[in-house]
Amino acid sequence: MSKNVNIRRGANIKLEGAAALQTTTTEMASSYALKPADFLGLVPKMLLKEGAEVKPGTPIFHDKSDDRIKFVSPVSGEIAEIVRGEKRRILEIRIVADKDQQAPSVNTIDLSTGDGVKESLLSNGYWPFIKRRPYDIMAKPDESPKAIFVSCFDSAPLGADLNYLLNDQYAHFQAGLDALAKLTTGKVNLGVRSGNSGFASKSTNVVKNTFSGPHPAGNVGIQIHHVDPINKGDVVWTVDAQAVSMIGRFLTTGIPDFSKTVALAGAGVKEPQYIKTIVGANMSSIISGRIKDGDYRIISGNVLSGDTVAGDGYLGFFPNVVSVIPEGKEQQFMGWLAPNFHKFSLSHAYFSWLMPSKKYNLNTNLNGEDRAYVMSGQYEDVLPMDIYPVHLIKSIMTNDIEKMEALGIYEVAPEDLALCEFACTSKTPVQRLVRQGIDTAIEELG
Repeated sequence: MSKNVNIRRGANIKLEGAAALQTTTTEMASSYALKPADFLGLVPKMLLKEGAEVKPGTPIFHDKSDDRIKFVSPVSGEIAEIVRGEKRRILEIRIVADKDQQAPSVNTIDLSTGDGVKESLLSNGYWPFIKRRPYDIMAKPDESPKAIFVSCFDSAPLGADLNYLLNDQYAHFQAGLDALAKLTTGKVNLGVRSGNSGFASKSTNVVKNTFSGPHPAGNVGIQIHHVDPINKGDVVWTVDAQAVSMIGRFLTTGIPDFSKTVALAGAGVKEPQYIKTIVGANMSSIISGRIKDGDYRIISGNVLSGDTVAGDGYLGFFPNVVSVIPEGKEQQFMGWLAPNFHKFSLSHAYFSWLMPSKKYNLNTNLNGEDRAYVMSGQYEDVLPMDIYPVHLIKSIMTNDIEKMEALGIYEVAPEDLALCEFACTSKTPVQRLVRQGIDTAIEELG
């Protein structure tokens, strides 16, 4: 049965530079990259060496713990470099793209059973789009999830408008939903924005749950918590809405196609808009000529939980937005004693609480140094989950496995507590600690 959920705790951070509803198709990037770090818990095992020729859908490496999970090239070209870090850890597999792209092979797909769908996704590089809770890691093929969740709106600052992205992708989106339904004995749950279900309004074979309220209402972890909470032993799978459409497109056509549309947004962008690109594209193909003069941080993802990348870095596997905001390297005269009408705060320290509709040009400054970790109630004000976030973070700091388990480590992902980190006057790296706790839980609890 569908639910209507009103999220009361949270906050909308309104930033300048939201993407206008227009799309530009970029030129083909000169290079693309697969980054194993995008897939938490993955240990890659290479199938090809530098210099190997690839086509779209050619397997490049697989998961060492399960060789059925293939990671494939998004384009045709040549593997130019395997970038390694400490202890020869693979950081990137870079592919120089052909100027004239070779046509990929057409796959024959059996959609009659869940096993046929699963095999097609595993062998053609689409399985990594499916994540699992607890732990927010790649789903395990042999597990049977009690439900699958898809969030159909992004409530994060400068988040992509999924209604715009997927407005003409209904058929592919529905095909993806139908395929996902074969992978679970439970229901496929859609989280839609109350009063604005958009592209998901005609979806069938699903349970639609409506959500209203501020960010993080669009986070799939928050939606799971309010619809079907995760208890010990439960497994739930999650898939990004645009990834559902990409899966449906592949299963409908049999052609590996990793093209997607991302929002290029932020105060550092000349004309914020949507960019049609391909998974793993060189970031220069997205931002070249579109960034204002100045010192800006480029983020693959949203400003709260995305990853900083260089201008010649690469788009991640999952993000639907590239955010560009000013670096905060300059010290402010008088600091917090100044009126600070241009700054946003979740407390009444600044005057932003008197201007709820104002949009801000915020930079990356922490606006303070590390301080004692105190119980202030700030986390509870912005986290719409029935857990004790400060106690959970402290249990992670002290490596207390039993308390972590009792306090909700199974339910959370770093992005769910991103607002807690933003609000924290102690400047505690909350998301990094949550990931540390999850890694510990995987090792100790399985």
